[in-house]
Amino acid sequence: MGVLVLQLILLYSLLYVRFNLFCSSMHLYHSVTGGNETDRLALLAIKAHIRQDPNRITTSWNESLHFCLWHGVTCSRRHSQRVTKLDLQSLELVGSIPPHIGNLSFLRILCLQNNSFSHQIPPQIGRLHRLQVLLLNNNSLVGTIPANVSNCFKLRVLHLGKNNLAGKIPTELSSLSKLELFALQYNHLTGDIPPSLGNLSSLETLVIAVNNLEGSIPSSLCLLKKISIFPIRL
Repeated sequence: MGVLVLQLILLYSLLYVRFNLFCSSMHLYHSVTGGNETDRLALLAIKAHIRQDPNRITTSWNESLHFCLWHGVTCSRRHSQRVTKLDLQSLELVGSIPPHIGNLSFLRILCLQNNSFSHQIPPQIGRLHRLQVLLLNNNSLVGTIPANVSNCFKLRVLHLGKNNLAGKIPTELSSLSKLELFALQYNHLTGDIPPSLGNLSSLETLVIAVNNLEGSIPSSLCLLKKISIFPIRL
């Protein structure tokens, strides 16, 4: 009887070890091959809106590689392979930014500067509540600045300089209390400089030179104690 019990214990132990190994292997499999389907589809939509890719950067964006291994894509290890950074700067890309960008809900850093992206900035960017850095400068973007960028309440860097943006500076952006750099230079912005920009208590750099802005510099901007660079030409 004792031998039978010992055999059962050994069999149970062996099955337990194999089960744990199976679970571990499945977890590893899903961490490498799984990921979030919403993020993958959003990246494929971005690829579809790139009309010219002379350096063939997005050729790696295919089914043979997990999307977290695609060029310019960084994923989080903590949140089931969610995309946290998309860096496609200075790659001579020609295209537009699709509304699907707003589906990358874990995105913290978006770097698309120094390319030839045109059309409007999609308002869906305002759905990126974790976004901290938004670099769209040195492109050919048109239209107005979406007011709901103010929904990116963690934003620290907002650089939209050297585009073809028009319209007024949205007063809603004054609610970005963590904003440290705000650059809008070399656009076609009109209207007054919103006095409410004085509410940007964390602002260190404000660049709005070479636009079609009117009026005087609001006195409220002088209350920004942290600001170190303040190049403005109306």
